[in-house]
Amino acid sequence: MITTCGSALRSLVCALPARHAEPVLMYVEGAAGTGKSHLLQELADLPGTPDPARRWWRCGTDGGSPDEPPEPSEPPENPEEPEKETEHRPGPTLWLVDDVHRAGEDELRRLRRMLEGLGPGSAAVVTYRPEELAVPGLPLGGPPIAYPAGLTVLRNRLAPWDEERVRRAAAGALDESCCTAEAVARVHERTAGVPRVVVDLLAMVREQWPAFTGTAAEVDAAGVPPRLAELVLSRTHALAPEDRPAVWAAAVLDGPAGRDELIAVSGLGAAAGGRALLRALESAALTELDEGRYGFAVPLAASAVRATVPGPVRQDLHRRTANALSRRQPVDWAAVADHHRAAGDGHRWLRAVERAAEAAEASGRHEQAITLLERTLALPGLPPQARARLAPLLARNAVTGLRSDQTVEVLAQIVQDAALPQAVRGELRLDLGLMLCNQMGRFAEGWRVLEIAAAELHEVRSPLAVRAMAALVSPNWPGVSLDVHRGWLIRAEAAAEESGDDAMRTAVLANHVGLAMSWADPEVWDLLERLRVKSADPACARQAARGLCNAADSAVWLGFHGRVGDLLAEGRELSVRTGAPYTEHSAMATRLLQEWWTGRWLGLDKRCEDFVAATADMPFIASDAYVVRGLLAVAQGDWGEARSWLSQQGTFATEKLPVPLGAAAAGAVIRLMLARQDVDDAAERARAAWKVVADKGVWPWAAELAPWAVEALARAGDGATARTMVRNFSQGLGPGDAPAARAALVWSRAVLTETEALAQERRDGLLEAARLYEEAAAAYGELPRPYSQALTTEGAARCVLAADTGDTGDGTEVAAAADAADTADATDTTASPARRTGKAGRIGKTGKATGSASPDRKTGGEAVPAPAPDEAATTAALAELESCARRFTDLGAVWDAARARALLRTRQPARKGRPPGRPSHADQLSPREEEVAQLAVAGLTNREIAATLHLSPRTVEQHIAGAMRKTGALSRRDLAHRLGGAP
Repeated sequence: MITTCGSALRSLVCALPARHAEPVLMYVEGAAGTGKSHLLQELADLPGTPDPARRWWRCGTDGGSPDEPPEPSEPPENPEEPEKETEHRPGPTLWLVDDVHRAGEDELRRLRRMLEGLGPGSAAVVTYRPEELAVPGLPLGGPPIAYPAGLTVLRNRLAPWDEERVRRAAAGALDESCCTAEAVARVHERTAGVPRVVVDLLAMVREQWPAFTGTAAEVDAAGVPPRLAELVLSRTHALAPEDRPAVWAAAVLDGPAGRDELIAVSGLGAAAGGRALLRALESAALTELDEGRYGFAVPLAASAVRATVPGPVRQDLHRRTANALSRRQPVDWAAVADHHRAAGDGHRWLRAVERAAEAAEASGRHEQAITLLERTLALPGLPPQARARLAPLLARNAVTGLRSDQTVEVLAQIVQDAALPQAVRGELRLDLGLMLCNQMGRFAEGWRVLEIAAAELHEVRSPLAVRAMAALVSPNWPGVSLDVHRGWLIRAEAAAEESGDDAMRTAVLANHVGLAMSWADPEVWDLLERLRVKSADPACARQAARGLCNAADSAVWLGFHGRVGDLLAEGRELSVRTGAPYTEHSAMATRLLQEWWTGRWLGLDKRCEDFVAATADMPFIASDAYVVRGLLAVAQGDWGEARSWLSQQGTFATEKLPVPLGAAAAGAVIRLMLARQDVDDAAERARAAWKVVADKGVWPWAAELAPWAVEALARAGDGATARTMVRNFSQGLGPGDAPAARAALVWSRAVLTETEALAQERRDGLLEAARLYEEAAAAYGELPRPYSQALTTEGAARCVLAADTGDTGDGTEVAAAADAADTADATDTTASPARRTGKAGRIGKTGKATGSASPDRKTGGEAVPAPAPDEAATTAALAELESCARRFTDLGAVWDAARARALLRTRQPARKGRPPGRPSHADQLSPREEEVAQLAVAGLTNREIAATLHLSPRTVEQHIAGAMRKTGALSRRDLAHRLGGAP
């Protein structure tokens, strides 16, 4: 039976005989450190088991007499011989016999007699290391023991810990933050799960300085536990000097190896090597790990042995190991390179590094190639020829892969080397520029590097000049106008045709598609069909994958959500097939944007956070995830989190993001400022963000910024600039096919019309604004973008209700009405129509009430009655507002739902009193208290909650106090923990 220590204990307990039952003998075998002695101790201390006398026998100590056991089973001070013990204590006895492999012949003879004489109700548990038995397979030596007829004999072999058990041990020994999957896997791999070694290694890891952070490299750096080192070195030293090279060879090979390979590396020759291997196995210095494969039972032991091998001998072993590994198929060129370097063979080392990187690149293992090449190129004294061969390999893998921070620094140093050929330097500069722009977010610096690379490569007539020019066609970067990108497109297309290189033509076409789609060129779909042409050339396929994924991203921003799925599927399939993880991850980021706009919010916050964590080494690629997570936080009312996510948690400023993403983030930040009544700051932010879009000249990218920027400027009193924004947005779109931007343009006009109508006290303006909001909502419904549709539908209802009102002075009447409604039963629907459709004030987008000095419109000095919506329109607006509140709730937009319900309450205050039988809220939160509390724990101030819910700050304060009293919360922070239990 093969068990762990815990399951072995259970099987032992089950096997123990009752007082008068036949005796039982259990053999427990396990390699050094697997927990045999620990198992015996647990059995001795286990309560609730049959209660024979417990007797310890530790073999190999003091001639083999039973020694003093731990509590509670103490033997006499001067223990007698075992056979006498059984005579003087005839009752049932549990013998705990440890380390039989240490017993001498005389002790084995006495032990055999004791076991042969086990009486009823007695049992013996005998542990040993199978690798150290004098006679393999016979714990008590030969000849076979004469077992009594009634004796039950069982055998149990202890297995090492699996990775889950190692994880539990690591969790107990290390801080939770350090107990990473990477560290646990490495500990399990290096210790082979042997419990004693696991515990010792974790203790060494815990004591490291600097403090352990949970990487595999730190586990390796911890070294070899002393107990393990002493065991393996003592076994090696026990061999004759002429046999030790077999163990040394296994240590240098550092993994399972066949007989012939071990002998070849040892340098002993066939006959002597065969004998040395047999003796190493007999002494347990080595073990058979798999059929015909030999090595150390615990991989960590190899390090201890290698450290003791004399230097010249070790170099020879490494040289022979490199030759042996070169004959394996497939060849692990990275391992071969390490052995050539350890052998002092620099030329062969560098050639092996190059082959290792090429093999890793070919199989899509870009991270492995990057790590190997970075480590190599960072070494001083590297020959210029080698540097010229390896540096382009590094750059190529870094552009395609997912990590580039250290690579950028390495390449920035290498391109300064004047000894490099110009073509090599230009290629390195090209890849450096791409990394700076696409992966590091350093656009201005990357643009300059790409321009220099294009010139250098063009001078040497390299096809890569086309790739540099194509990169300069990409329009996402801030600071360069659309016209400049168009100029580079003309040059790139001409250079691509001149080069005759299909991959370069595809690269230019991919960027042409991206440029055309950015500004909504109606002909872009024909270009896209050309990009979909199948090619067997991996280089062409990789460029096509990039173009398709970029097209999907552009389609999301334009609002062509029905086309995004197919484009992403095609692009990701090509990315996976051609080994382009950067492109694959960019497609994953685009999917997050698609889910945000199309309303698939369930679990979206977690998906964004997981994506950010997965790309922690290169945070710029996660910018989409940061922004989407921030947009969700805004809608959920978690404004503190929103600012953190929208600012990329301090990694990148909004203005340094790709232009469409930066505009969307800026729009959300402006919206937050407006909600907090920071109107002047919002206007300044709007001007700065609008300038970035205007300088770029790609007007569809203003869609997520325009409505909020227009509102900020209009509310700040800068109506002229707001009107200019709307006009420039309309002119910039021209005839382009950009449905999301068209809807945003109508929304911006609605915002401007509403704000001006409120300022000029014009009811007809409010009704016109309502019509524009309805038009925008219909457009968003076609896309579909349900959140934007709900926001604009809410705007239409708000304008209709604001037009259907009398004089409200400074707006305090609205808050008073809401406060009055708040004291009544919110479910009462018996209020009169006049009360339900009474004064609500003119409500701005953030819920601020704006008064009216006169209900009439002034025209040429003559008072003309302003048109007012009829009762049917008002009723319809209220129904739409109720529908919006439900849609916001379904999406998870807590803040928006609260705002819509609050506006409803100002027009539908409930009658005081409560229907008979209606339960009170004496001991539970009222609906309003819960709503206020949720916004409070989300981080909103009393003033912000009051503005959102159309309440007075005093009423908000009372609701929070009531929520804290009913939940027992001691503070707002404590209230967040207690709300889960509140009704």
